[in-house]
Amino acid sequence: MKSDVNYPPISDIIIQAAGLRDLNGVCQLERECFTLDAWPLLDIMGVLTLPGIVRLKAVVDGHMVGFAAGDKNHDENTGWITTIGVAIAYRRRGVGRALLDAMETNLAMKKIRLCLRRSNTNALGLYHTAGYTVVDEWKGYYNGGEDALVMEKVIQD
Repeated sequence: MKSDVNYPPISDIIIQAAGLRDLNGVCQLERECFTLDAWPLLDIMGVLTLPGIVRLKAVVDGHMVGFAAGDKNHDENTGWITTIGVAIAYRRRGVGRALLDAMETNLAMKKIRLCLRRSNTNALGLYHTAGYTVVDEWKGYYNGGEDALVMEKVIQD
C-alpha cells in the first residue's frame, strides 16, 4: 500500500525480545501486513519458540505495533531477516526502521539479506535508505506469482 502521507515520527518506540506470549499479536500483525502471504499459525509458533531465531517486537504505548524475525547462516556469515511487519496505523513513522536497525544489531553478521514483493515500494524505499541493494530476484516467489526482490547490506566493521 503506497502512501504519500508523512506522519510525525514516534519517539518512544521500544524494541524488545518477542516470545510465545506474543503469539496472538504476531498472528494479527501477519494477517494485517501480509494478507496473501501471512504465515500459518504453526510457522508463527515455530518462529517464536525455535532456538537460534532472532525475534523482536516494537512496542508503542504498551501495544505491539511491529514484529521482525531472522536467523543466522554462520557458514556464509549472513543474517536473513525473514519478516518485518508494522501495523498500518504506525507505518512511515520510524517503527520499521527501528526494527530493521535492531535486527541488524542482533543478527550481528557481516551481511544481512531480506526479500520483499517487487510491488512493496514503501519497504523498498526504506531498505534503500538503510543501505540495502537488490542482489537477486526470485521469479514467482509470492502467492499470486509476484516476484521477490532479494536485498543485501554489507555491514561495515
